[in-house]
Amino acid sequence: MHYEGNIIRPPSEADSILLQITVGCSHNKCTFCSANENRRFKIKSDEIIAEDIAFAAQYCKRQDRLFLCDRDALIVPQKRLEAILLQIQKKLPRVTRIGTYANAKALAMKSADELKTLKDLGLGIAYMGLESGDDVTLAHVQKGADSRKMIEMGKKAMAAGIKLSVTVLLGLGGKERTEIHARETGRVLTSMDPDFVGALSLMLIPGTPLFREAEAGRFHPLNVRELLEELKIMIEHTHMTHGMFTSNHASNYLPIRAQLPKEKGAVLRLINKALEGKVSLRSEWMRGL
Repeated sequence: MHYEGNIIRPPSEADSILLQITVGCSHNKCTFCSANENRRFKIKSDEIIAEDIAFAAQYCKRQDRLFLCDRDALIVPQKRLEAILLQIQKKLPRVTRIGTYANAKALAMKSADELKTLKDLGLGIAYMGLESGDDVTLAHVQKGADSRKMIEMGKKAMAAGIKLSVTVLLGLGGKERTEIHARETGRVLTSMDPDFVGALSLMLIPGTPLFREAEAGRFHPLNVRELLEELKIMIEHTHMTHGMFTSNHASNYLPIRAQLPKEKGAVLRLINKALEGKVSLRSEWMRGL
C-alpha cells in the first residue's frame, strides 16, 4: 500500500483495510490539531489508488470493512469518488461497509442525491468531528463551521442512509467555557441525534496554536475532576433517541460505553462515583491520542 505520512483513522476502524485516497486535510486550520501540520492536501492519483485496491484484493482477505483515508476523503469530486467505490465493489466484494471522515465542508459539497449514490455504492458510515456545540469555542479553534451547519450536515448524511459517528472533545472550551461547551454540545447532539458519539479528552500537542495559547496563559486546560464534571453535564444535556455514547478513547480518564437513552442514568451514577473517588481512573501514563 502507498501510504504517505501518519495515517489518521477512527479507533473503531483499527481492523479495517485502510485505503488512502487523499493526503492531509483541505481545511488544516483547527488550532488543537497537528495531524496535518506539515502536509499539503492532495488527492492521490487514480493509478496509485487502483494499485492499492489491487494490493488489498490480494493481501487483505480477512477484512470485511474498509476505511477511506486520510482526513478528507469525502471531498474528492463525486465522479472520481464513485469510480473508486465501484472499483472496491468489483475488486473487494467481501467488503460489507466503507467508512470515511466527513466534515461540514465536504458534506455541503455533495447533494442529497449524490450522498445516496455513495451509500448505494457501499459508503456505510461517516465520522464527523463536531468537537463542540458552542459556537464561540468552534470559532476560537477555527473549526470552519458553526453548530447550525454541523447539525444540518449531520442530518443530511443520515437522511441519505449513512450512519453518523460524531466526535466531541472534552476540555476544548477551557476553564472559561466548560459548562457552556458541555451544555451546548449536548444540545447539538440532541438535535443531530447521531448513531454514535465518541468523546475524547483534549490533550495539548506541542507546536499547535492552542498549545502556545496555554503556554502564554490565554487558554486554561481542565484538570481531571473538571473533565469528569464536563462529561457529566454534557451527558445530562444530551437527549438522543438512540445511539451509542462512548468515552473509551485512550485520551479519557473514565472509559464509558453506553446505549442512550437506556443507560443514561447508569452512566451518570458512574461519573458521580468517579467524582467521589470510588472508581479507578486511567493512569496518566496510559493516556494518549
